[in-house]
Amino acid sequence: MSNRNSVDLLVNNAGVAGPLGQFWANDPGDWWHAQEVNRRGPMLCCHYVLPGMIARKRGRIVNVASLAGCQAVPDLSAYVISKTALIRLSEQLAVELQPHGVVVFAIHPGTVRTAMVEQARKKVPLVQAMLDAKEVTPDPAADLILFLASGRADRLTGRFFSVDEDAEEIARRASDVLDKDLLSLRRRSLN
Repeated sequence: MSNRNSVDLLVNNAGVAGPLGQFWANDPGDWWHAQEVNRRGPMLCCHYVLPGMIARKRGRIVNVASLAGCQAVPDLSAYVISKTALIRLSEQLAVELQPHGVVVFAIHPGTVRTAMVEQARKKVPLVQAMLDAKEVTPDPAADLILFLASGRADRLTGRFFSVDEDAEEIARRASDVLDKDLLSLRRRSLN
């Protein structure tokens, strides 16, 4: 691994689907392993590089999450819960790091046909439906990461970007995003 004092961009991209199927039928050890990979892994990587970023008063972190982190999805409890936590970790770090010049984003990379997606599509009909509706190559996710790494969206630190949206337009409308508290996990009440 690089010297922690020289990392300017960290992209946390490792992930597993975890056990598939109904929560109560999952092996608890397998379920927790997905949490270890999808939550603990990014936490440890962030923890490792942040002292150097804070000392230099610059740096960017991009956590690859999923839209699944914004909703319940049958038979994907380990994945959904871990990605929700990763989105929230991104928001939390952004708040704490703002005075130190370090920005953090979460992204949805789209439904890319990876080994993980291939495994899930065979057991979870929704995953196959997502592939049928819009399968993407890794290129849009790479382009989104490069855009976020450029600094043009730094004002929106802590926000959750998706390859399904125009990141340039979102950055141009940063005031609207902030005023309306968009692109974040929130509880909205009737009152």
